Parts: sequence; C-alpha cells; structure tokens
Amino acid sequence: MRTKIIAGNWKMYKDLAGTTELIGGLTSRLAASPASATVVICPPFTSLALASGLIKGSPLRLGAQNMSDHDEGAYTGEISWNMLRSAGCEYVILGHSERRQFFGEKDELINAKAKKAIASSLKPIICVGETLAEREQGITDRVVSAQIRGVLSGFSRADMASVVIAYEPVWAIGTGKTATPAQAQEVHQLIRKLVSQLYDWPVAEATAIQYGGSVKPDNAAELLSQNDIDGALVGGACLKPDSFMAIISAAK
Repeated sequence: MRTKIIAGNWKMYKDLAGTTELIGGLTSRLAASPASATVVICPPFTSLALASGLIKGSPLRLGAQNMSDHDEGAYTGEISWNMLRSAGCEYVILGHSERRQFFGEKDELINAKAKKAIASSLKPIICVGETLAEREQGITDRVVSAQIRGVLSGFSRADMASVVIAYEPVWAIGTGKTATPAQAQEVHQLIRKLVSQLYDWPVAEATAIQYGGSVKPDNAAELLSQNDIDGALVGGACLKPDSFMAIISAAK
C-alpha cells in the first residue's frame, strides 16, 4: 500500500507572521486529529527556516517550491539544494505549471533539477500536465507521456524511490475547474503504466502520484478514493488551516 502524500503549495503567499499563524493552526489541528497521510508544507523561501523550527515535534514535513540545478555560484536570485537542506527541507516541488508557463522551464531543466535534488537527498515532487488547448485537441496522453519521459530521463530504479509525481492539468490550476475523478484517474493510470514500461511494475506500484488542480474539501474525498491517486498537491485551499485539514482528513 502506498502512503498518501498531501502537499500544500503556498505559492507567493504568507510573510513571516502569516507563516507562524498558518503553521500554528495546522499543528494544533493535527494534534487533535492525527493524519494518516504524509503532510508536506511548501512555504516561500523566506519562510523556510522559520517554518522548520515551528514544525518540530509535529508530523508536518517541509518542502520548497523550486530549486536551482546548480550547486552554487553567481546565479542571482537562485536557491541551491544545500540552502534548502540547511533550512530543513525534505521535499522540493519541481516543474510546476506556473514555472513552465511564466518562467519558461522545460522538461530538460526540470530533469536536471530533479537529478540534483535526488543526489542531494531531497525528494522531488515532479509536476506534469496538459493545457486546456491540448486537452481539447485530444492529445493529453501524448503530452503527459512526453513530459514523463523527459523529466524522468536517466533516472535509475533506485532514483525512483525518492520521486513523487504530481499530475496537474494546467486548465484546473487556480481556475476553480477540476478534472473529474474519472478524468484524473485515467491520466494517473496512464502515468503508472508508463512508469512500469520505463522501469517495471514494482517501481510503478511504489511510485506516489498526486493530483493537483483546484483540490478542495468538497472534492478531495472522491479524488483521493481513485485507485491510482495517491494524494494531492494543494494550492489555494492549503492557505487556511480548516480547508487544508479537511483535505488531509479526506486521505483517510
């Protein structure tokens, strides 16, 4: 059985005061109602060190929203794996559709970042997903398959033990639209089958595949009950303790 993993992507929200307030709300609720899933919070870079201290003694795990594929150097504005590790991170989101859309990230760069993360003992949450135009053209399978092959290029079976894949249809992120459970399950099943072809079935069976895209308390249970959906990458709904806790509880 794969353990479900619920990750909250805070995006560019919450200053230090907001970080303290949100984590306080989450830890108190988790103390009263323990989670059966692995729960990861991914605050902005500026809040990582603070968050690391605040979650000590709680079941919360810390992740970052991005990282460089370089170890260090004259790369103004970039953040290295070592900086993330020293701030207490265990996970890092890579290839989010907003990174692809607004910052031009391609599969090759995401692949390089993911390899660097794994080599640095960080667990990458690697995102893939199609745009609305691609879905309407009926090429979702082709697009997602190409992305999976690209971002996992050169990964060994041992590397895959650290990988979390997140399927996030771009048309459902921040739009209020959500893939139906059947639509989401279909693509998750495709991804798992492709991983089995690239490696073998035991690797595919062990790989956690999250769904991301307007996950909310009222749709989480049905999405998370699908056979191949192993958790959620949550956006807006993770910014309030009650709504994020409702999604965490749906993982049971």
